[in-house]
Amino acid sequence: MAQPRSPGVDGGSGGGYRWVADGGRRVAGGGLRGRLDALRELIALSRTRLDGRTLEGAGRVLETADERYRLSGEHTVVAIAGATGSGKSSLFNALAGANRSQVGPRRPTTAEPVACVWPGSRPGAEGLLHRLGVPAHRRHTPADGSSELHGLILIDLPDHDSSATEHRAQVDRMLELVDAVIWVVDPEKYADAVLHERYLRPLAGYAEVMFVVLNQVDRLPGDAADQVVDDLRRLLDEDGLALGEHGEPGAAVLALSAATGRGVGELREALGQFVAERGAADRRLAADVDAAAERLRSVYVAQSQVGLTERARAEFDDRLAEAVGAVATGRAAERDWLRYAERACGSPWARMRGRRGSRWGTGGSGAGATGVSAFTGAGGPTGAGRTDEGRAGALRARTGRTGAGRGDGGRAAAGQTCGGRNEARRNEAGRNEVGMTGVGMTGAGMTGSGQRGGGRAAPWRNGMRRGVVGRQGMSGHLPSAGAVAGGGTGPAVDGRATARPVVEQAVRTVAGEASHGLPAPWAQAVREAADRGAYGLPEALDRVAADAEESLRGGPAVKPRWWTVAASLQGLLSVLQVVGLLWLLGAVTGVSDGTAWVSGLLPALVGSVGGPTLAWMCRVVARGPARRYGQDAERRLRSAAAGCGRARVLEPVAAELLRYREVREQYAVASGA
Repeated sequence: MAQPRSPGVDGGSGGGYRWVADGGRRVAGGGLRGRLDALRELIALSRTRLDGRTLEGAGRVLETADERYRLSGEHTVVAIAGATGSGKSSLFNALAGANRSQVGPRRPTTAEPVACVWPGSRPGAEGLLHRLGVPAHRRHTPADGSSELHGLILIDLPDHDSSATEHRAQVDRMLELVDAVIWVVDPEKYADAVLHERYLRPLAGYAEVMFVVLNQVDRLPGDAADQVVDDLRRLLDEDGLALGEHGEPGAAVLALSAATGRGVGELREALGQFVAERGAADRRLAADVDAAAERLRSVYVAQSQVGLTERARAEFDDRLAEAVGAVATGRAAERDWLRYAERACGSPWARMRGRRGSRWGTGGSGAGATGVSAFTGAGGPTGAGRTDEGRAGALRARTGRTGAGRGDGGRAAAGQTCGGRNEARRNEAGRNEVGMTGVGMTGAGMTGSGQRGGGRAAPWRNGMRRGVVGRQGMSGHLPSAGAVAGGGTGPAVDGRATARPVVEQAVRTVAGEASHGLPAPWAQAVREAADRGAYGLPEALDRVAADAEESLRGGPAVKPRWWTVAASLQGLLSVLQVVGLLWLLGAVTGVSDGTAWVSGLLPALVGSVGGPTLAWMCRVVARGPARRYGQDAERRLRSAAAGCGRARVLEPVAAELLRYREVREQYAVASGA
C-alpha cells in the first residue's frame, strides 16, 4: 500500500517518516535523524566533562525519541488542553461526533484522560495509548468514522488549572508525550497569566505542532469575536509564539463554537491535513531537540574564538628557555669555544702558565676562572680579569659547573631527556647548595670589571634550578657583586626561587590563553590538563639541562683545522724565539762572536712579536665560529626545553581543545545551526 509522502526535515522544521518492514514503526528521517545522532554523540563525548544534571534533559529527549519511533508512525497523537470551563470536552465530543467525554457544570469535570481513535490502515494505536497511560475504559472510537481523520488519536486532558494537584501533574506529563496540542481558550480567560506564563511562553518553540482555538464565540456580540481573536494573536506574539499566517509555519489560531458547531468544520479540515502529513511526531521531536540544545548552549558555545595561537606557543617556549638558562648556556659555550681556541692556538708559554694556574686550583672553574684574555680582552692570558675575591669565591663554590671546566664538587649526573627515566643525583658532603657563586656569578655586566666568569647554569636540585649565571630572578634584580663574588657576606642566591616561578608562570599563562573564551567546564578541563603536565615539568627540564651541559663538557666535537695550523706556527715562532734568545745570550756571554748578536736579533724579534700577533689574529678569526657555536648550543637547549613543554603541557592542552572542537561540531549539528 502506498504511504503518504511527508515533507523533508531541515533543521528544526517538519520531518517525514521512513517506513520499514514491520508496517507500523519507523526511524527519524533526514536531518532529524542526524540531529539525534549528533545529540547522542554529544552526550557521550561530554560525560567526563559535564555533570549528569546538565545532560539529563538531553538524555530524556533521546529516550523519548527512541520510544516514539518504536511505536506506530501512522498515528498522530493530538491532545486537547485548556482551563476549567473553556469547553475542551465539548470540542472533543464535537470532533468525535458523539458524547465520548463527560460534560457538566461540576468542576473539574474531566478527571482522567479520554481518547478517541480514528483507525488507520495499520494497527498500532494501542502502544501509543499505553505509553500515554489512557485507561482502557476511556478509549473510544468516533461515531461517524470519517476518513479525513484516519490515524488521529485525540486526547481530552484534565484541566491545566484544576484544583486537584494530580490533574495538573497528569497534564504536564502528557504534554511531553503527545505529538501536537490544541489549546482551547474562552473569551473570559484567554489572557490568563497561568496559561501564558506556565505553558504558552515556555512552549513557544513548539508552535508548528500547536493549535490555539478561541471557543464559545457564540457568546460574543457582533464583531467582538474578531476583536478578541486579534487581541489573542497579540498576546501570542508577545509570548514569542510564531503564528501560521501567510503560508509561514507556526501555530494556527481559530475561532469556533463547540456548542453550535460554528468553525468546527474548519478545525476538522486543518486537523485532517495535519494528520495526513504524518510529520507531527518529527516536528515535535525536532522542537524537543531545539529546546535541549538551547539549554546546553552555555556549556558548548564559546564567547570568542578559542585555541592556542602561535604567539602563545612561542612565549611558552621562551619562558621555558629562560628557566633552563638557554641564553646563559649559549654564552658560556661561546666562551668555552674561545678558551679551547686559545689553548690550541696560543703559545707554548701561555699553555704552560694555564696548566700551572690549574695546579694552583684557580683554573678549573670554567672559562670565567681561567680567563680568556687573548680572545675576550679581559686581562692577561691567565685571567687578569679575576679578582682575589672572585678567586676565593671559586674555591668556595663546589656545586657543579660554572663554565666549561668543573668545580671541586664534580659533575652532575646526566639524566634522561624529557619523559625518560630520572637519574638520581647526589651531592657530595660539604657541597655548597647555594648554586653559582664566586667567579661563576661574576658574569659580564654584573660587576662592570670586564667579562669574568659567567659560565653555564648549574643543574637543578630536587627538580628546580640552583642558579643561572647572568640571569635575573623573578623580582627583576640581579645579585650584588659583593654578595656573589665576595666572601659570602651577602645573602645566598638560590636558583630554586627564580626558575620554579618561571615555569609555573609559563604554564599558567599558556593555560589561561588556551582556556580564554571557553565555556566554564571546558576551560576547567584545559587548566587541569595543563596542571597535570606541569607536575613533572621542572624535573624534566632538569634532565634536559643536565644533558645539554654534559654534551658541552668536552668542547667542540670537531676541532677546526686552522687550530692545528696556528699551533704549528706558534711552535715554529717559539723555536725562533728560543734560537734568537740563545744566540743573543751567546753573544753577550762571549761564547760566540760579539758581532753575531745582530744575526740572533731577527729570529728573537720574529718569535717574540709573531706569537702575540698570531694570537691576536686567531682571536679575530675565532669570534665568528665561537658565536655560531654558542648560538647552536642555545638553540639545541631551547629546542629540547620546548619539546618537554610540548609533550607535557601543550599536547594535553591541544587534546582538550580538540575534544571541545569535536563536541562543538556535534552541538552545531544537534542544534540545527
